[in-house]
Amino acid sequence: MSFDERMNRFLDWLSDFFAQYPGVLPILGLLLIVLNFILQIFPGPNSGWFVESNFCLHLGLIIAMIGFLLVRPITRE
Repeated sequence: MSFDERMNRFLDWLSDFFAQYPGVLPILGLLLIVLNFILQIFPGPNSGWFVESNFCLHLGLIIAMIGFLLVRPITRE
């Protein structure tokens, strides 16, 4: 099986998954934002740049926005 066939099969599976569960990406993004909030309150030892850069906050916002934008086109029939 070639790389193109595997990629097509993966993208078909991913599209079907998000069509069946359209709220997964926004919930994942919100969980990352909550994780960032918890890490800001209780930073662990050697947390360093991970907490200072608010990495989970930014990643969570991007994932949630993409999820909200994809909910309507994916679920439309």
